[in-house]
Amino acid sequence: MNFQQDFHRAVRAAVAKLEPEIKAENIFLNAIHTHSGPAANKIGLSNVFRETNLNIQSSEEYVEFVIPVIAQNLVNAWRNRKPGGIARAFGDARVGHCRRAVYTNGKAEMYGDTTRRDFVGMEAGEDSGVDMLFTFDENGKRTGMFLNVACPSQIMESTYVVSSDFAGATRELLKQEYGEDFRMIYQISPAGCQSPRDLVRHYVTEPDFWHEDGVTVMAQRLLSTVSAAEPEKIDYSPVFKHISKPVSLPRRRASYQDYVAAKAELVRLTAIMPEKEAFEAFCAETHANEKIDGHGPYDSKLHHFVLIKNAQAVIERYESQDQDPVLGFDMNVIRMGDIAVASNPFELYLYFGQIIKARSRAAQTFLVQLAAGADHPAGYLPSPDAEKFGGYGGLIINGQVGSDGGYLLADITVDAINQLFEEA
Repeated sequence: MNFQQDFHRAVRAAVAKLEPEIKAENIFLNAIHTHSGPAANKIGLSNVFRETNLNIQSSEEYVEFVIPVIAQNLVNAWRNRKPGGIARAFGDARVGHCRRAVYTNGKAEMYGDTTRRDFVGMEAGEDSGVDMLFTFDENGKRTGMFLNVACPSQIMESTYVVSSDFAGATRELLKQEYGEDFRMIYQISPAGCQSPRDLVRHYVTEPDFWHEDGVTVMAQRLLSTVSAAEPEKIDYSPVFKHISKPVSLPRRRASYQDYVAAKAELVRLTAIMPEKEAFEAFCAETHANEKIDGHGPYDSKLHHFVLIKNAQAVIERYESQDQDPVLGFDMNVIRMGDIAVASNPFELYLYFGQIIKARSRAAQTFLVQLAAGADHPAGYLPSPDAEKFGGYGGLIINGQVGSDGGYLLADITVDAINQLFEEA
C-alpha cells in the first residue's frame, strides 16, 4: 500500500473521533512497499486494473474499507496497553542489493544488464544491517518488535496476487517462534535504490527473488537473524519523547533547457507513435514478457510509452514549479531509551539514510521511509549520482524532491533526533 497526506490525516481524524485521549497528531503509518497490494490514492494501479474489468476494489473503495479498520486497531492497541519494557538488538542478513547498473556512457538503468561489456559497476552499495527493537512483558517474555531493514518487501511485485510478501511471511514465522500474540512491525530503512535481487551474481546462487520461492528464503533469513539476536538489557522505564513537525522541502526543478528539450522530444516521440498507441504496445509487451519463464522485470523502462511520459513530466514540472515550489509532510521523530525512530514519505536513497544514521546520536537509528504521507506523491528522493546518471528512479518523473532537498532532509532529521538526546 502507498498513501498520501490526505489518507494519513483521515486515519488521524477517525482515531480522534473514537478515542479523544489519543494524541492523533502523533500517529504515523508506514508502508512495507509490497507491489502486490491495494493503493490508497487515486493514481493507484487498482483503478487501471478496474478499467480492465478485473474484480478488484478501486482505490476509493479500499480507502472507505480500510480507514475504519486501521483506526479501530489503533484504538484497541491504546486501550489494551500493558506495562512492559524494551531492548534493542542488531544483526545482519543478506536482503537488499543495489538495483541500478551503471555503464560507460554515464547512464544508469534499474535492473540493467550487468553482463554487458560497457557495465562499469553498481551505482551504490547496500546495507545488510538489521535493526531490532523488542518489546517485553513484565515477566521478560518477548511480545513484539520493530524489524528495520534497508529493503522493500516486494519479491512478488510482478504477480497478480495480494501478498504482504516476505514481511508478512517473516511475521508468521515469528509467531511460530514466539507465540501467536507476538507482533512485528516491518519498517523499510532508506532503500530507494535497493531490491532483494543480486544483479552481480545473475540469480544463480539463490532464488531469483521474483517468485514465491524467494519469499520463503528471505523470511527464513530474517527469522534466523532475529533468533540469533542478543538484545541489550531490558529497560522497563525508558525515556520516551515524540515530536511531530511540519517539514517543507524544495521540489526538484526542471531547467528551461530541460523544458525546451523535453518539448522537442515529445514532438519527436508522438510523431513516431502517439501516446495511446504506445500505451497499448507497452501493455502488450509487458503481458507477453510475463508469460516467458524467467525473472523480471517484465516492463521496460526504456519503452516508447515510458519515454513519452518522462518528457511530459519534465514539461509539467517546469510549468508548475514556480506556483507550487515545495513538498510538505509531517515528520515524526521518537526517542525510546537510547534508540531513535524518524519518518519520511519518500523512497529515500540509501545514500541519505547512511548520512543520517552516521550523524545521529542515538545508539541505533530506525529510519522509516514511505511513512506519514506528503501533500504530493513523494516518490523517489535520489542520490546525487542517481540524478547524474538518470534512468528510472533518478528522473523528475520519479519523485518530487532532488538530492539538494535530500541533504536538507538529512540535516532536519539529524537535528530533530539529536535535540531529543540533548534535552534532559
